[in-house]
Amino acid sequence: MGKAETRAHLARADRLQGQTGALATAATAAMEEKLPWFRGLSAQDRSWIGLVAQSGITAFVDWFRDPEEHSSMPTRIFGSAPREFTRVISLHQTVDLVRTTIEMMETAFDDLLPADDVPAVREAMQRYAREVAFAAATVYAQAAEMRGAWDARLEALVVDSVIRGEADDSVRSRASALGWTGAAGTTGSAEVAVVVGRAPAAEGNANVADAVRHAAREAGADALCAIQGDRLVVVLGGTSKPVEIVQRLAHWFGPGPIVVGPVVKDLMAAVTSARAAVAGLRAVPAWPAAPRPVQADELLPERSLSGDGHARRQLATEVYGPLTVGEGVLLDTVSAYLDSGGSIEATARAMFIHANTVRYRLKRVADLTGYQPLNPRDAFTLRVALALGRLLNPEPGNPVL
Repeated sequence: MGKAETRAHLARADRLQGQTGALATAATAAMEEKLPWFRGLSAQDRSWIGLVAQSGITAFVDWFRDPEEHSSMPTRIFGSAPREFTRVISLHQTVDLVRTTIEMMETAFDDLLPADDVPAVREAMQRYAREVAFAAATVYAQAAEMRGAWDARLEALVVDSVIRGEADDSVRSRASALGWTGAAGTTGSAEVAVVVGRAPAAEGNANVADAVRHAAREAGADALCAIQGDRLVVVLGGTSKPVEIVQRLAHWFGPGPIVVGPVVKDLMAAVTSARAAVAGLRAVPAWPAAPRPVQADELLPERSLSGDGHARRQLATEVYGPLTVGEGVLLDTVSAYLDSGGSIEATARAMFIHANTVRYRLKRVADLTGYQPLNPRDAFTLRVALALGRLLNPEPGNPVL
């Protein structure tokens, strides 16, 4: 560029700079006229957006004056906005702002600049607009990356608090910040259940938390997810049927069993579900034929054998206890049935009663405990429950401790 062309270009830049105030005012007016959502923002947010627009116009003038010296200017125009800027408006809305401002400026050039200046300024504006678009995308990408990393740490902290039994109002607040509603989902339920399984391989767990949350949301439930060492922990909310939800999430877990803790009333009580699920994962190898997923309460005998005191008390209280009422005839009958190898006839002979009486009493056992003595798996649970009940409460007919 010769000296004459340089002087002409600088003069054109001076004339453009003299109109920056008018352009900024016109940009704000265009936003209010063409963007309904802009009018709905608070005065402070509109002020910040106006400041960004003015910064962009000023930056364009500096870049137009000397593109080489100010080559990084398009990427710096968002520096005047606070960090919360990306939370106030979306990337799509930012694109609308840039488009509206550029259209306004291209129209205003005809009124504010000499006719000879307009073609060169418009051409420069087209090049500058592309750089601004890339800059906006970069700002939102960085914000999403930072927010994603922070959310992942916060989510891991919430899940760890649930597992450790330290859930309180602060945990509820943190969960709410992650999108946990704590309200009834599409199933009409607000209950919570904790799910524990093996974590996927390291190369496959980068996006597992996002995938689990998305799949749970599609199924009508809330989900918090964290990888703790070699296990994947998911806290499900808003469903009274967590097993059905987990069946849709199972492929995101690593190979091996998945244990679903019992449903509890809310996040504050989730430690009960978490404790049962963790104990179940530890004990499930003792039942090779366990379904996937398996409920923690289906593993009560294995959990008892592995040292889970809660499972022992649950079997003694909820299974053995009801059988001791009255004269203990149900306890004697199911005990004789199990000792006879599951033969109704042998039980009847040993107790000097009719076989139909045995059948009636075994049905009563199933009604009271939820375990059917004629089912081999349930019979195993009953045998363990009887052994535990006798250990914890050696006097039949007395309340189980």
